[in-house]
Amino acid sequence: MQKLKILITGGAGYIGSHVLRLLGDTTNHEIVVVDNLETGREESILYGRHENFDIGDIERLEELLKNEKFDACFHFAGSIIVPESVSDPIKYYKNNTVKTLCLIELCLKYNVNKFVFSSTAAVYAQNDSGIYKEDDLIKPGNPYGKTKYMTEWMLEDISNAYPDFNYLILRYFNVAGASLDGVIGQAGKTSTHLVKIASEVAVGKRDKMYIYGEDYKTKDGTCIRDYIHVLDLADAHIKGLEYLFQKNESVVFNVGYNQGYSVHEVLNAMRQAMEHEIPASISSRRPGDDAVLVANCDKIKSKLNWQPKYNDIKLICKTAANWESKL
Repeated sequence: MQKLKILITGGAGYIGSHVLRLLGDTTNHEIVVVDNLETGREESILYGRHENFDIGDIERLEELLKNEKFDACFHFAGSIIVPESVSDPIKYYKNNTVKTLCLIELCLKYNVNKFVFSSTAAVYAQNDSGIYKEDDLIKPGNPYGKTKYMTEWMLEDISNAYPDFNYLILRYFNVAGASLDGVIGQAGKTSTHLVKIASEVAVGKRDKMYIYGEDYKTKDGTCIRDYIHVLDLADAHIKGLEYLFQKNESVVFNVGYNQGYSVHEVLNAMRQAMEHEIPASISSRRPGDDAVLVANCDKIKSKLNWQPKYNDIKLICKTAANWESKL
């Protein structure tokens, strides 16, 4: 693949920093990261040049795109905490939808015609099987999911109107884990994800944790989720970018393992991986939680020849906890 100039928004964040590192480790692309460090870590920007501003600063963003002549954009910047999206929807529509529209508009203006977007499994309507394909019914159940799907819709319409503009949408399932060497990982100020919270217990930052519901129609009564290692997710981004340049067509992919683990199974994996007890109390269900949420990943495996390398729940837990111990 030819050398590219790539813009990464949110490149100091959890997923963005892993994609940045994989790009830096495996390609000679020139990379510029835009991240205001509200939730990201400057230490996680291991390659490229960092521009410290919010993508909502349209003047600075336009100046950058005008001067740099980017070939592609990875767009990770945004707000991602579901409960916060319910209590503060304006923040989410502003950060995830309005600012993204401005970014896309500038990409069109300055011929940045390959756009990779972080979406979510939260766009799907609940179904009885708990397994989701890309063409399943869409009905987001919270403002976070709605903001992501609004961006998907915008990308589809804009690509139809401007055929040279192609997008890759990746619908993430439950991303977890950290780099194998413990250099980068998840470092948000607020922990809402199971593996992250269990890691905090495993390294002594929390005394205990809560299981939200033990009365679901699942094998042990707890929710089942599809946990994907962040390194495999990063690889999907790189392969997806290559696909955009080879095929010049827009595409949507689920990214998971097509394998679900219950809350109890994840906690047991953490206990075994870290040889540490994880005290957990049963609490009431959280509104809107699906019983089962698992990805059908046939499409991405077929079209990208994407093959996961880190599909091991104990490895996911161990890398997450090892990273947590260094924070």
